[in-house]
Amino acid sequence: MPGYYDINDILMEEEPIAVVFQVGANGVGLLDPGAETNSVEKGAKVDLPFWLAHELYLRQAVSISIPACFGQKTRKEIQADAACVDLRIRCPYFYELGCKIVPLVSDKSIGPFVRYAFTSRYKEILSKSHSAPVATVPKFLPRLTKEETQCGSLFSRSASSFQVYILLILLISFLQFMHLYFWLCLFEAARSSMAAFKKWRIGGSRLEKAPILGRKRKTTFPIRPSTP
Repeated sequence: MPGYYDINDILMEEEPIAVVFQVGANGVGLLDPGAETNSVEKGAKVDLPFWLAHELYLRQAVSISIPACFGQKTRKEIQADAACVDLRIRCPYFYELGCKIVPLVSDKSIGPFVRYAFTSRYKEILSKSHSAPVATVPKFLPRLTKEETQCGSLFSRSASSFQVYILLILLISFLQFMHLYFWLCLFEAARSSMAAFKKWRIGGSRLEKAPILGRKRKTTFPIRPSTP
């Protein structure tokens, strides 16, 4: 449920909705640009913000007409190629308005149509959000509604986070591999040293004592000159 201070919900409720007055209303001629007096006659067709149309509908003062963005023309375009339809120019808050207007109109097929439009465009948004560069604005963004733009931004952030996560996993795996490789090299060096030592003890080449080391050194005394 949107918050009271949600700016997107406030802007969505400012979307103009065509209504037909079921009763005459005095003092509200400002609502009807074509009114010659300060009143709106019964049967007059007026465009009102959704929030006002909703309140008047609850008081049974008006009946709400189906917005053009949910008409047959848009439905045929969605069925033909949903991803190429510019929904933002039709209604920036297409999905949220559709969900809120379903209980207020007699045509109950709007709900399934809105669901079909979202599911048909969801795959395209997801694919392009993950493949498009993060630093650039994809060309398909101007065709998206506010809800789809938020989804696209969320998908882009999740894709970036996933890439960072993969890089961290690869870095950790590389460090673990290098650590294991170091200990394997150390183990191989130790094993080679032990093998060489055992071979030497069994009968390998040894250092021999030099013959000169066993000879005794002759002691010589200096010859002193004889005294007369």
